[in-house]
Amino acid sequence: MGEKYIKNLIIGAGPAGLAVAGRLRKKEISFEIVEQTDTIAWSWHHHYDRLLLHTVKELSHLPYLEFPEVYPRYVPRAKLAVYYEDYAKYFDIRPHFNTAVQHIKKQGDYWQVFTNNDTTFITENVIVATGVNRVPYVPEWKGQEDFEGTITHSRTYKNTKSYKGKRVLIIGMGNTGAEIALDLSENNIDVTISVRSSLLIVPRDIRGRPVQLTAKKLEKLPFGLGRWVGTQVRKYIIGDLSTYGISISKEDAVTHLKQTGKTPVIDLGTVKHIKEGKIRVAGDIDHFYEKGVVLKDNTQLEIDAVILATGYRARVEEFIENTNGLLDQYGVPISPVGQEAFQGLYFVGFDNYKLGGILGTIFNDSKTIVDEISK
Repeated sequence: MGEKYIKNLIIGAGPAGLAVAGRLRKKEISFEIVEQTDTIAWSWHHHYDRLLLHTVKELSHLPYLEFPEVYPRYVPRAKLAVYYEDYAKYFDIRPHFNTAVQHIKKQGDYWQVFTNNDTTFITENVIVATGVNRVPYVPEWKGQEDFEGTITHSRTYKNTKSYKGKRVLIIGMGNTGAEIALDLSENNIDVTISVRSSLLIVPRDIRGRPVQLTAKKLEKLPFGLGRWVGTQVRKYIIGDLSTYGISISKEDAVTHLKQTGKTPVIDLGTVKHIKEGKIRVAGDIDHFYEKGVVLKDNTQLEIDAVILATGYRARVEEFIENTNGLLDQYGVPISPVGQEAFQGLYFVGFDNYKLGGILGTIFNDSKTIVDEISK
């Protein structure tokens, strides 16, 4: 063990780290990559069973290697995990597994990267590919210690088996909460979603055509016409959900994303189940009691299990020393390329303000970063 001098170090062997590694390999630039687990793209091996990409496969692959033709347009989780493993083999990407980064600090012209196995990397460039979904966000409520049911984060959700015959409350209606609710509902499980803020909901497909592809064409229209058309289509397809307890954002998708930091909810059928009464909607939670929750309007809900679809935090400040001026209001790096005191630090897959999915962001960020490094 001890100190190891290298030029480029990638932290994380998920899709973000693989994308940078693939581009560096293509340019014949040396690098090493560390991964805190024992698996390539660990998260994609452990997401819930029914998960499919919400973005089309032609806009979701990593650099220089498209998905196999036999893959469906919306790639399922298990096939995606296999693709990432194949990508690592194709580009001869060999991570140092079970190597967690504990601390990063600047030392002169170099970065010191301390790990859990007593190896310290001394490197010119550090590419942080730990992602915006690194640490589950687990809020707390008064009285939850008295609740007799279970409270788990969506990261641990796999399928409906352990929820048969139970009354389930999902807290949060982002993409994960909406899809887990649909999974439970389709399996005839009593499910309610707690929604506390306005949402922007977009259908994944309209008459068999992916909305993502249509949106890319609408972006090219002048004078903001594309955003206006998109808003009108959403109003027609999704409709007014206020009767069901959901307030729909009046902003277009881009503005909503910038104002709230939240991506639109891609609807796979959850709205239909809400309109049919198969999924109920509740307001914000005030506190828990033994048998369930009490909402802000004093309504009591008796439930057996709670799934927190409350998202994640990047929390790079936990391992990067002195992040003053590095992060935005949502706690994510302002730019993929570190400036001034952060020169030599790079961040891939953190941009929270672009539509088109995190994999599209990873594809673009990885090019920006490798182009900068190649200079």
